[in-house]
Amino acid sequence: MKIIAFDGSPRKNSNSAMMLKAFIKKLEEGDEIKYYKTDDLDLQPCRGCVMCNALKSCIIRKDYWQVLSKEILEADVLAFSSPIYFHHTTSSMKKLIDRFRSFINVQITEDGIIHRPHENWSKKFFLFTAHGSSSTEDAQPLVDLFNFIIESLGDGNELKYINAVRLAASGQIRFNEERLKQIYGKLGLPENLASEDLKKNEEWLKTAEHFAEELYV
Repeated sequence: MKIIAFDGSPRKNSNSAMMLKAFIKKLEEGDEIKYYKTDDLDLQPCRGCVMCNALKSCIIRKDYWQVLSKEILEADVLAFSSPIYFHHTTSSMKKLIDRFRSFINVQITEDGIIHRPHENWSKKFFLFTAHGSSSTEDAQPLVDLFNFIIESLGDGNELKYINAVRLAASGQIRFNEERLKQIYGKLGLPENLASEDLKKNEEWLKTAEHFAEELYV
């Protein structure tokens, strides 16, 4: 099985990346796994030129997309992690996602736009998000975008995701209860939330592991 993991956080101890790494840790030996920090990828932004409609590939040649797009097409599993900044993903992750446009034919109609993949995909997508808000609604625009992507790229795709909330500090998802109380005190949150949130944090990491284990069932 070929797996590509994309870490969209600029932080070293990112909560979203910790879920992604928990997922990767449970993958089986023999799998081909590639891990990318989107901040480190040499990618130009999509120009919206629509030349990929005719070429069935991106017209931009002088960056890493020519290599990466082939790896993506060959992959069985695509996993993404990102913090939520202003209700959406980070700029480096968005730049990557925008280049997925080259996998899709776009037809403008009088009623809107029809999206058809150049070839139908059947891949498993995983999305791990983390943010400081206490509401999952703050990550919904990104979840909606991924649902749109998998629907546009074929009927055989599947998306599973974790939307982890109330994670503002680096590495907070692995804090013990005392450290959670300390950070909540600084943030002005009730410290009595720490006990409940400790269990949620542990459960999100376990769910990431289960996502990987389910690939082999």
